[in-house]
Amino acid sequence: MSFGPTSHEERCSEGHSTASTIATISAALSADPEIDSSAIEIRMLGAVVLLEGYITKASDRDKAIAIAAMIVGWENVHDRMLSHFPAQ
Repeated sequence: MSFGPTSHEERCSEGHSTASTIATISAALSADPEIDSSAIEIRMLGAVVLLEGYITKASDRDKAIAIAAMIVGWENVHDRMLSHFPAQ
């Protein structure tokens, strides 16, 4: 699946702001019923998307990274998420 131009730099040159990129990633994460993104924070440092906060399932990490990468490209996603698994 691909959204628009192939690189984040091309997208930014089309007028995408930091806020719109964050909003797009946030909406995509929220729309996926298989991922709990409630504790994932999205920030940007230049063209790089930082995924921070906590995940509650190991599979959520890969899904969150993949969703962000579909929007800004793999090379522009940096994972800073921490695992926070519920006590059993």
